[in-house]
Amino acid sequence: MQSTITSKGQVTIPRDVRQHFGLRQGMAVNFAVEGDHIELRPAPAARQGAASGFGLIRSRRRSVPVDFDVATLNTDAP
Repeated sequence: MQSTITSKGQVTIPRDVRQHFGLRQGMAVNFAVEGDHIELRPAPAARQGAASGFGLIRSRRRSVPVDFDVATLNTDAP
């Protein structure tokens, strides 16, 4: 298979090669010079950290029931 380098240095990876290695749009790839040839490999997937941190810490307390109504906590003092 052959591809041409554009004036911007871009190359189209043939569909058969993309499908064989599971390359998808937006994926990162790594280039490595190995002797007299170039290796192109999928980059390791970056681990996504939690955006908010919600749910990262577990409590030892009992969980609140799903149907709990906060309004029941409101008591009128005499």
